[in-house]
Amino acid sequence: MTALVPRRARRLASLAEALLTPHGMDRYLELVDPMLVRREIRGQVTGVRRQTPDTVTLTIRPSRAWRGHLAGQYVRVTVEIDGVRRTRCYSPAGSEHDGSLELTIKADPQGLVSRHLNRTVTVGSVLGLSTPDGEFTLPSPRPRRILLLSGGSGITPVLSMLRTLADEKYEGDLAFLHYSNGAEDALYRAELADLARRLPGLRVVHAFTHAKTGGDLHGFFSKEHLAQAAPWYPDAETFLCGPKPLMDSVREVFGADGLGAHLHTEEFTPPALTFDTENAEGQVRFARSGREFANSGKPLLEQAEEAGLSPEHGCRMGICFSCTQIKTSGCVRNAKTGETSSEENEEIQLCISVPVGDVEINA
Repeated sequence: MTALVPRRARRLASLAEALLTPHGMDRYLELVDPMLVRREIRGQVTGVRRQTPDTVTLTIRPSRAWRGHLAGQYVRVTVEIDGVRRTRCYSPAGSEHDGSLELTIKADPQGLVSRHLNRTVTVGSVLGLSTPDGEFTLPSPRPRRILLLSGGSGITPVLSMLRTLADEKYEGDLAFLHYSNGAEDALYRAELADLARRLPGLRVVHAFTHAKTGGDLHGFFSKEHLAQAAPWYPDAETFLCGPKPLMDSVREVFGADGLGAHLHTEEFTPPALTFDTENAEGQVRFARSGREFANSGKPLLEQAEEAGLSPEHGCRMGICFSCTQIKTSGCVRNAKTGETSSEENEEIQLCISVPVGDVEINA
């Protein structure tokens, strides 16, 4: 008991000090308990398990501001690493009808945040969360035939869809085709078997790309795999998430069959964008750092890095908003949409904003 007194005293002292500064209510509440915040969303880790050597599955209890997600959406997860807040996007794997939150994260050897989440996060850790986002969701009313297709850690958004359909006691034709290297890398294998027992219309098919035995199918994706997993796939709505080679192969098959409109995808790899670097004009200035350089026509994040700056960033594709900064003056073009904006003192995402003439950033 005596050990708690100094700790509480320190918290009260910190709270008293904070009350003398102009912060919002959440800044005060988090000094007592990070999960007491009212406006921001936080999540406390309540469970940690490892399904494969390079993944971690976190069960998370969200704070009161969490309003749930739709199956297939993603959330932005924020952690502090060496005093710097880092944000990445992950798709919840649980049903949209379940109030808890479950994330499965594969450790990227080059991924700062994914390695941190795999190695450092423990029960009791508190993560920053965003409201869910994304258009990769099930239509309502539900289609009468659904094919869910995934590879590797791309299983999470489509598993969320499957668990949601199971909770709804979906009665249509339903197939789940998942690709992994082999049995040791097959995420959620036990859970998928349990769902197949619970849902009479569900067929779960495991395809192993490297192992020669143990799976239902072997080798990489093909039209033959489609026909074996879901012979009715031309009449279905298909939801796909996985590594780029898998997604490219599926798109090719569906495109050749004229079924592109029935294929719905989610991906977290940067899109292939082109930039006019030959006709770029103007100067780019990062005001706080005092760095100024000629506009090369590339996104501001790339230009800043080439100039020796290190702005905070995450996905590099306009999803996570980690690289958001204030543009104090000038015009930028959104590399994804082509839209231009010349408003002063507006928030922009450095990774997808290309200068159009002179631009100044308050960073």
